Amino acid sequence: MRLRGVGRRYGLRGPWVLRDVDLDLPRGALLRVEGANGSGKSTLLRLLAGIDTPTAGRITGRPRTAYVPERFPAALPFTAAGYLTHLGRVHGLGRAAAARGAEEWLERFGAGRHARTSLSELSKGTSQKVAVAQALLADPELLVLDEAWTGLDRDSRTLLDDAVTGRVAAGGTVVFVDHDPRRLAASLRGAADAVHRVAGGRLTTERAVDAAGASTGAGPGGPADAGSRGLAEADPRDPRVLAEFAGPRVLIEAQGPAGAPLPEGLPGAPALVPADSPVPPGTVRLTVVAAHSDALLRALLTARPAWHVHAVRPVDPPPASSAGSPSPTTESPPA
Repeated sequence: MRLRGVGRRYGLRGPWVLRDVDLDLPRGALLRVEGANGSGKSTLLRLLAGIDTPTAGRITGRPRTAYVPERFPAALPFTAAGYLTHLGRVHGLGRAAAARGAEEWLERFGAGRHARTSLSELSKGTSQKVAVAQALLADPELLVLDEAWTGLDRDSRTLLDDAVTGRVAAGGTVVFVDHDPRRLAASLRGAADAVHRVAGGRLTTERAVDAAGASTGAGPGGPADAGSRGLAEADPRDPRVLAEFAGPRVLIEAQGPAGAPLPEGLPGAPALVPADSPVPPGTVRLTVVAAHSDALLRALLTARPAWHVHAVRPVDPPPASSAGSPSPTTESPPA
């Protein structure tokens, strides 16, 4: 698939979210999209998935595509199995094959007992399993993942890792956004063949692949940079990984149900900070890079059971420790 001069804005006079995007999606490639919150990453993925249409430019060669959105529409009037069967039919499977695939993927994700549960009654984690399963059950040629790992338990993240590498090995193309490069470095065993960054409505390529799927080493780091070694070999001290955690940090104070652990797979690799005074039971204090704070807040507020956020405030000065492991810091007054 190719994008040439693609732009997207909402409304006749709305600001351009993306401008002049040129992008090739070769077969058998794993493509990572990076960028700050609100930079246009999700808009780009929606264009790739065919959910949105470009305001300018052209997209050609669209393959059979499946998409995991950043927010799963859990209010739909389906059971988990009914939704997967319906989406399997949309993806081109026959009724029997779709129903069989729905059952198999729910079992693989450890959610088989929820097959007859309404989507609106599923926990956040189980809803995410259904969202991922619908994209995998028909072996798409293009798989588009917008923070698909967020909210999954460890076993389910590993299953998705395996599905991603399997799709690429079978000649499919996978495009993904994820806010936690350290988690991907530790778990996703396939190497990202290309890394693209969205900033200021423009797409830049840090490393590309040619038509045959080989890395061209584009970008300042060339073939020796962290990306070309692959996420599985990325060093948490590498500048490419550190850059994901650079910048001002914020402190989030949240309280969960008594005895409830923090949800797994929180975005931004937040660090626990000891309380400097007594806090109510179940209260934690987390610091995270400001660019990841929105995603972290969303994960806490949409967890089931949900966490109550007491405070969000800047941390000053920014910690000087390694990525994802800040030292305790002095808080500035609330902004």
